[in-house]
Amino acid sequence: MEQADRYIRFDWAIKRLLRQKANFSVLEGFLTVLLGEEVKIIEILESESNQQTADDKFNRVDIKAKNDKDEIIIIEVQNTRELYYLERILYGVAKAITEHISLGERYYEVKKIYSISILYFDIGKGDDYLYHGQNNFVGVHTNDRLEVTTKEKDALVHKLPAEVFPEYFLIRVNEFNKVAVTPLEEWVEYLKTGCIRFDTETPGLKEAREKLVYYNMSKAERQAYDEHLSAIMIQNDVLDGAKLEGRMEGRMEGRMEGLQEGRMEVARNMKKLGVTIEVIIQSTGLSEKEIEIL
Repeated sequence: MEQADRYIRFDWAIKRLLRQKANFSVLEGFLTVLLGEEVKIIEILESESNQQTADDKFNRVDIKAKNDKDEIIIIEVQNTRELYYLERILYGVAKAITEHISLGERYYEVKKIYSISILYFDIGKGDDYLYHGQNNFVGVHTNDRLEVTTKEKDALVHKLPAEVFPEYFLIRVNEFNKVAVTPLEEWVEYLKTGCIRFDTETPGLKEAREKLVYYNMSKAERQAYDEHLSAIMIQNDVLDGAKLEGRMEGRMEGRMEGLQEGRMEVARNMKKLGVTIEVIIQSTGLSEKEIEIL
């Protein structure tokens, strides 16, 4: 018998449940722990209504929020590998910047952006589960950081580029393999396993224990969720095998062909299981046409 305190995985919750205002406290807690400052969601902007392509529909920003300094926070959950993932992060940040400044406004209206990517796949080499990056201009010969002086409202203001340029967080969920001690580690443990300690005091996770209980969903919602987990497991098994085969061949062409064949095999298996086309597209990155001819 399954435990009564089974919790919904974050990648599912953020798409289905955390967009509801009553559940904002879960997401706010996560952002507060990660950024080290209290975050309150002012708005969540849907992105799927203005998509340009079918692929974009599933790869755009999942959540947009703001902190108390009116800075924009982008949260994106990604389950599958994408060839140009870093370029897509850059595209998402650039779009968020341009969407929040009107033509004719002064450039000081540009908002600082925090881009947070929760990755359920192997993005590359690296020993840590959390990476952070931001723009700094460093002297080639002196190694000092450039500080820019600007004039705002008749006053001289000193700014570091990092105060203006976007900051990026990459959370490599599958690389977390340690006992959770800090609040951030508790959050990453939940992102990976769906487990939440019964005595947790971590912001957001206390609320998640109440709001993200598996058996609080309807039967239809549980079925869709279970199909989602099955699709991810099938996908990971096949793609891991494809990556290994590609490495053994020792050629980039072999690796990419292996990954593509892995996606096709995942789609075939999911079709046999009766998984919907929409879920297959989300899980494999294949187009509807590619799936139909399998």
